[in-house]
Amino acid sequence: MAQQVLSVTQINEYIRSKMDSDALLSNLAVRGEISNYKLYPSGHHYFTVKDEGAALRCVMFKGSALRLRFRPENGMKVIVMGKVSVFPRDGAYQLYATAMALDGIGDLHAAFEQLKKKLAAQGLFDPAHKQPLPKYPGTIGIITSAAGAAVHDMLRILRKRYPLTKVRLLPVRVQGVEAPAEIAAAIGYANHHRLADLLIVGRGGGSIEDLWAFNDERVAYAIYNSKIPVISAVGHEPDVTISDYVADLRAATPSNAAELAVPDQDALRQNLDAMAAAMANALTRQLRSARKHYEMLSASPALRSPRGYLNQKRADLELMKNRLLGAQQQNVAKKKQRYIMAVSKLDAMSPLKVLTRGYAMAQTGEGTVIRSVTQVTPGQQIRVAVSDGTIDATVIAGKENG
Repeated sequence: MAQQVLSVTQINEYIRSKMDSDALLSNLAVRGEISNYKLYPSGHHYFTVKDEGAALRCVMFKGSALRLRFRPENGMKVIVMGKVSVFPRDGAYQLYATAMALDGIGDLHAAFEQLKKKLAAQGLFDPAHKQPLPKYPGTIGIITSAAGAAVHDMLRILRKRYPLTKVRLLPVRVQGVEAPAEIAAAIGYANHHRLADLLIVGRGGGSIEDLWAFNDERVAYAIYNSKIPVISAVGHEPDVTISDYVADLRAATPSNAAELAVPDQDALRQNLDAMAAAMANALTRQLRSARKHYEMLSASPALRSPRGYLNQKRADLELMKNRLLGAQQQNVAKKKQRYIMAVSKLDAMSPLKVLTRGYAMAQTGEGTVIRSVTQVTPGQQIRVAVSDGTIDATVIAGKENG
């Protein structure tokens, strides 16, 4: 029997047909760790899953990759679903992945943490970016499902608490593939046309899958870029979404969002009543003070008798004048006494005073007082001052005390 000769293509196609007809290989789930992960511009994902003893090449085409809830990364523990087949051109078998889930935790939780980390790094959660809510909003925009119970609860609370505010409902889908784009577009539309002073974005409770539209990156950026303050009101108290982190304020529930959005009219009335009472009390005190002032002025002599008032002022002026004159005379007397004492001291120290007691003062022709015989020479002309005049004299001789 002659041996059959096959081409490479034939043998690869034969092996592929065998694999494709194998029930186990056609629908299996493989557990392993991702490595050599690459995302190509075409949208296809190429990677390897491995364990301690082996590795398996994998490919996930764009259509399947679009359904991923998280972005695969090297080192992730995953379970990959799909089929094993041969790529005839290379003669290599690989796993054609149709779905992927994280091993141990849900893929939605992983996607939430990935996006939360990414947006936090970009500053979308920064408290400095958050806007204050208007204290008395004139118009509130509600972005939610028109058919849900949440919108009716919010409308009821808003009407009860603060009927002065207007409400604009921007109905959107809050669940499903189309929901994120609709929510983001409604936020952008409200900002573009300045439809409200405050936006409430949210929905009622549900599973994590039901609330997933509010974990979408498009919704997060729409809230972050909103010039109108945004309250995020998604689900119940334990539910936390990405929109809660980005929004200017997070409400535990849609009903709580309505309570946070507007003041309570009953509390406002109480405050107004208290302010009115305080104003009335202040006015009463002011009137009482004015009455006392009036009574005091009425009892004043100036108003009862203008002439008596003038006489009183004249007497006060006369008293003040006398006080000033007395003070002036006292001051002059003190200064005069000081002057006399100074003159007496000066007179006692005057050289002329000494001359009256029989002494004389000799001076050179230039007026220098002669205190020593060494200052003169025989024949020098000097002047001698006495009490009643001066004597011109000539030095005959000078003799020192011996």
